[in-house]
Amino acid sequence: MMSHRRTFVALAMAIAVAASPPLDAASRKASTPQGAGYAQRDDVREFIDDLAREHGFSRATLRNWFSDVRYQPKIVAAMQRPLVEPPKWYEYAPQFLSPARIDEGVAFYRAHEAALRRAETAFGVPAEIIVAIIGVETFYGRNTGNWRVVDALTTLAFDYPPRASFFRNELEQYLLLSRDTGADVFSVRGSYAGAIGIPQFMPSSTRRFAVDFDGSGAVALRGSPADAIGSVAMFWAMQRLAAF
Repeated sequence: MMSHRRTFVALAMAIAVAASPPLDAASRKASTPQGAGYAQRDDVREFIDDLAREHGFSRATLRNWFSDVRYQPKIVAAMQRPLVEPPKWYEYAPQFLSPARIDEGVAFYRAHEAALRRAETAFGVPAEIIVAIIGVETFYGRNTGNWRVVDALTTLAFDYPPRASFFRNELEQYLLLSRDTGADVFSVRGSYAGAIGIPQFMPSSTRRFAVDFDGSGAVALRGSPADAIGSVAMFWAMQRLAAF
């Protein structure tokens, strides 16, 4: 039987090969908003009206929130990073197969084996795959991002035209998630694309797939390895069902 170390290496490689490269820079273009906040912009006001009408949000509350949201030019710059051609898998896979990441994967496996085995039983997703995914996404929670998620999503929703529709949906899902959980809209930190926690779930995935796997009564993708493990397993189980 393959050892945990060799199994992890093989699965991490599989995930690395499947990782999506950045978008073609040729289609990227963003406009800087006028003023510090977003609440006075016509497109944001229209978005606020839609949220109030469709989901019962208070317009006054939304206007207050968007007054405090800040445009992040570094996020737009990151999305616009030049890319001559997509990298080959063998060019970016090695970073996921470094000795440090492999050792950390083995340590994570051992530290959370009970939760991993429980997820494997509950969702039918091998523990090694869950470990590999978490390693690729955030180096086992080391790199979860420190951007305010609401700033990241708003910047991309209204000032990154190539994917504005996608990020407006994610912003809507984030505001719904914050309301569902009672979280402060400005308290959640994540990647420059608005991904959250140890498994780097976007808000829509968090609402659909995140589970309270440690029994705490709340989902904590940023602070609970067990919740991250269960949520990754749930995500892959549902993707498998959708494929049939």
